[in-house]
Formats: sequence, structure tokens, C-alpha cells
Amino acid sequence: MSTQIAFLGAGRMAAAIVNGLIQNQHYTPAQIACTCGDDPSGPELAGATGITYLPDLAPALQTAHTLVLACKPQQLSDINPALAHATQDKLSLSILAGTTLHTLHTRFPNARNIIRTMPNTPGQIGAGITAYTPAQGLDPDDETRVKAILNALGNYHEVEESQLDAVTALSGSGPAYVFEFAAALRDAGTQLGLDPLLAHSLALHTLHGAAALLIQSEQDPEALRDAVTSKGGTTAAALQVLSDHDLRGLIQNALTAARDRSTQLANES
Repeated sequence: MSTQIAFLGAGRMAAAIVNGLIQNQHYTPAQIACTCGDDPSGPELAGATGITYLPDLAPALQTAHTLVLACKPQQLSDINPALAHATQDKLSLSILAGTTLHTLHTRFPNARNIIRTMPNTPGQIGAGITAYTPAQGLDPDDETRVKAILNALGNYHEVEESQLDAVTALSGSGPAYVFEFAAALRDAGTQLGLDPLLAHSLALHTLHGAAALLIQSEQDPEALRDAVTSKGGTTAAALQVLSDHDLRGLIQNALTAARDRSTQLANES
């Protein structure tokens, strides 16, 4: 069976997409091929999923309709020109952070269409959120292909490219903020005398449960917060400390810094 979708890069996000595409029966392993740089990720992904590993991806692109760019952004300039030529009339979807549509078009000028995406790391377990921007309108077949790829990572939203730096600041980098908050909860609990393992478990399950409730509820975060907060109670005392230290202003400053850095990196690409 001929290759239908090819992956340039075989790291964790590529593996998440491959596994999702196979599990959702969008493609069989025989219809998927990958290559990688100077590392064992390609053969390892092929061994784990049954897809084809190729040192040179160009032959697979003779039959494939889609190329997924999943290498490191700094590897883009090292791509063999023959591979770029092989993408003529192919759909090219990029998960490379900070790599603009203009840069992608420069590298793959003959692609049928180019999609720039901003996924996040929970996509590795199918729980991610991805924003995407096509260079031009998607025809029905390509729209189906793009959504199948992004659905393998979780949820998705189409946005204007001008919004992707802000998306990067919020959801792209966002998991790191949550992980840091989890670590802060754990350490604070430990300082209050809890066993470190217990504090770790309490922090993780509190975050998991709160996020699940927020997703399932029709109420906004403020309403759910207020439902936990009794006047003069323990939660109110804690929230007052966060307010006194301007938690929301701190988060705004953090996202602005991430957005500005994303813009800078995109301009350097």
C-alpha cells in the first residue's frame, strides 16, 4: 500500500499524531512514513507503530498527499532541496514553533497549501489544544486531512496568523505555567508539614479535578471560584493574598513576555 502521509521528524508530537491517526482509523500504518535526523526516533517510531521509516523521505512523497513538518525549527534550513522539490502540489502542515507561513513558503514554494500550527505538549496524550492557520482556504479534502491530524492531538481552533504569538503565550507555553503552579502547591503543602508524596498527590489531583470540573461545567471560572469561597473562610483568606500580590497582573506580564519573545523568534526565522 502506498504512502499517504509522511512525517519529517519522529519526536513525541509526531508520535502522538501517528498514534492518533492509526487509532482513529484515518490511516493504516502502511500508509504512513517517517524520517528523522541523526537520532533513533524514526526507527523507534516505526518499530512501535508499524509505519515505514525511510532515511530519504522523497520517494514516499511521490504518492503522499500530505507532509507533516515535525522536525526542530532550527533543522528547517538544513532540509535537502530535493525534499522541498518533492513537496510540489502536496499539503504541508507544520508544527514548528515560531516558524511563519512566509518562512515555510520560502522553503516549500511549490506546496499545494501550507498550514502553520501551534500545538501544546498535552497533545502527546491526545489532550492538547492546537491553533492553526492555512496559507489559503482549504478545499474539502484538505480540510478533512488537516482536522484528522489535529484531532489526533486533541481540540483545535482556526485563527489568523497574527494571533499565533498570543496563542503561543497562552496555550503553547501554558502547560509549563500549570506545571510550575503544581510544583508551588506541592512545595507549599510540604512547608505546612505534609509528607512530600502526599503533597504531590494532593496538588496533582486538585489541578486535575478542578480542570475537569471547569471543562464540564457551564459556569465561568469566576463563578466556580466563588462557589468554593465562603465569606471570611479559608479560601477567601488565600485568595486575598493572591489579589494583594496582583496574581492576574503577574500572569498578564508573563504572557506578554512570552508573546513578545514568540514574535521576536518568528522575525528571526
